[in-house]
Amino acid sequence: MNMRESINTQRLQALDSAHHLHPFADYRLKDSQISRVIVKGEGAYIWDSEGNRLLDGMAGLWCMNVGYGRKSIADAVHAQMLQLTYYNSFFQTTHVPAVELAAKLVQISPPQFNHVFFVGSGSEGNDTIVRLVRHYWDKQGSPERQVIISRLNSYHGSTMAGASLGGWPSMHKQGGLPIPGIVHIGQPSYLEGGKGKTPEEFGLEAASWLEHKILEVGADKVAAFIGEPVQGAGGVIVPPSTYWPEIQRICNKYGILLVADEVVCGFGRLGHWFGSEYFGISPDLITFAKGVTSGYVPLGGVLVGDRVANALIEKGGEFNHGYTYSGHPIGCVAALENIRILEEEKIVDRVRTDSGPYLQKKFEALASHPLVGSAETIGFLGGLNLVKHKGATVHEHIPFESALSVGMICRAHMFDSGVIMRAIPGDRLLMSPPLTLTHAEIDEMIKLIGLGLDQTLADLKQRGWV
Repeated sequence: MNMRESINTQRLQALDSAHHLHPFADYRLKDSQISRVIVKGEGAYIWDSEGNRLLDGMAGLWCMNVGYGRKSIADAVHAQMLQLTYYNSFFQTTHVPAVELAAKLVQISPPQFNHVFFVGSGSEGNDTIVRLVRHYWDKQGSPERQVIISRLNSYHGSTMAGASLGGWPSMHKQGGLPIPGIVHIGQPSYLEGGKGKTPEEFGLEAASWLEHKILEVGADKVAAFIGEPVQGAGGVIVPPSTYWPEIQRICNKYGILLVADEVVCGFGRLGHWFGSEYFGISPDLITFAKGVTSGYVPLGGVLVGDRVANALIEKGGEFNHGYTYSGHPIGCVAALENIRILEEEKIVDRVRTDSGPYLQKKFEALASHPLVGSAETIGFLGGLNLVKHKGATVHEHIPFESALSVGMICRAHMFDSGVIMRAIPGDRLLMSPPLTLTHAEIDEMIKLIGLGLDQTLADLKQRGWV
């Protein structure tokens, strides 16, 4: 009996609809929105319960960096489960996987990092950032430095602190967010705000919003600035080349901590171990998760730079923060094996020098399609905008009416063509595939995306929308 024959799809879908509350879902529609049941993954592909093979252009949720079906990770996890399934890292105890992973992360991270605080997810990591940043300034004798500056349309998780750091109004409306002491500035989106300027000019302008906010709040009250090197869930917003160096200069000028949320950009996605290295900045703290285990087991953490770690060590006093699963041994061995694969197969180097440039050339050629206003990539991240009519420049394109949800229509056609992309408001389609893609697999993905675009165009013409 094959897998498709052994799985009752309708039964699973009925149980899912009856009992499973999904993340980021409108529960009023739960009975009418039937879930696709995913049953298998291998390399860059997944299969659903009906036997359909899909090229996973989103690497799960930005996380399957080494691809699906890595037996050596499963073997490492199995062996660890038989030896020590779990023990906590509280009360002056530790275990081998946590020690070895901490040392390995220090080895592959920028030189200012010599300490790691483990958590279970990126959201927990960013909650830890809030606690750690404020604890640091309290120990420095400046407890009034509480304010953390973030950006609109950024994503830093969905816990109370993580959602507050993020710049999504739809999340802030639920739960009385943001929590006190978190403020936001605009995002460095050239498509959104760069009309009439060069990208370099706009990058400096967008960075200047940080200085304006620091002066508005009061430099003596600002603790840190947090940002994703490239905004992921916000739309793969690639900042102009002038942006991050100017952000670094402003943080240095006012002495505030610089925090890089590397949950999406870390572990090779930009062709470097960390996206901060791509942009040449030196953050004081780095949040990581997702790619550290390639999604095989939940794990996250915070890389704590010497500026912060040394101050906390010298000043003393207990940091009253931690999680039951901080440094879970199963997650740590999965991470160690995942990092070994990234190193030994030279995956990070390939993304930087070979597969990344090849993907960029192929993906950005999609801009010639009648529906595509722009197609941008950086490393193994990409986004394309769907437009109703093209203008002479990207700032003169005419978009579709938002109520039409053309992005979601296109996403459905992408599934039908055999490739997974993510649609976000503004009719933008996102791509973040496994880092293991070969040239042939990149060619296949681009062909499938093109097919999905063609199907979307035909659909929209039939509806009379173009």
